[in-house]
Amino acid sequence: MDKIQSLPPVSEMMREAGLEPKKQFGQNFLFDLNLTGRIARSVPNLENITVVEVGPGPAGLTRALLMAGAKRVIAIEKDKTTKPILDKVVEASDDRLTVIYDDALKVDFRKFGVKEYAICSNLPYNVGTELLTRWLTRAANGENIKSMTLMFQREVAQRIVAQCGDEQYGRLAVLASLIADSKILFDVPNTAFVPRPKVQSAVVSVIPNEDKIKRITDIDKIEKITAKLFGQRRKMIRGIIPNVDWERFGLHGTERAEELSPETFAQLAQYLI
Repeated sequence: MDKIQSLPPVSEMMREAGLEPKKQFGQNFLFDLNLTGRIARSVPNLENITVVEVGPGPAGLTRALLMAGAKRVIAIEKDKTTKPILDKVVEASDDRLTVIYDDALKVDFRKFGVKEYAICSNLPYNVGTELLTRWLTRAANGENIKSMTLMFQREVAQRIVAQCGDEQYGRLAVLASLIADSKILFDVPNTAFVPRPKVQSAVVSVIPNEDKIKRITDIDKIEKITAKLFGQRRKMIRGIIPNVDWERFGLHGTERAEELSPETFAQLAQYLI
């Protein structure tokens, strides 16, 4: 841990490596040590679990995870220009950090050889929602993801924790509610990032819930029914899926997707898909 603390500041290592954030990777780097430390300390059971981080960039959050006592960190980075910086952090990590240069959307986390893991990441804006959806699906299919501590645009964070009837309620909220317990931990101002994004961000805790997962019969069917109904969210459900005895589900058919609870979506998926 002392070796990590003795490394030069992240901004200085970036200048030495000639590294700048890349728009095509959705990169917005976080240098504030208080914030990265707060995010790292928000990971449950950090000292006893392997943490997977997506998009470490110049390793600001990576260093915070290691300094907070993470048992092991596996970082997945698509941008190989960060290698000079990440190599130095690996060298200082006492074998607690492994970096994999690949696209997180293509990586099978089960190949890491760990029975259970947590995910902690300042997610790239352009793939954050897709990654969360995949991780929720993996958790529902039995992959042992113990927790997810993730930074999103605040708008996306609100969509994750939205309740039925809320303006932000949609597919993401349904999946998250059926699979996990989610809450916004704290907001992060755009002034904390380089470059400064136009939007505010928030850190969200998503904890897969085994009892909820046991009640799910087929997550793929739930994804299909939510896509179908929220894809035409202004239409009544009977206009999207005709010839259904809606009373069987305690419905009239005149409801719209945003009026259906996550449990109702699970029920509809079981019988209609």
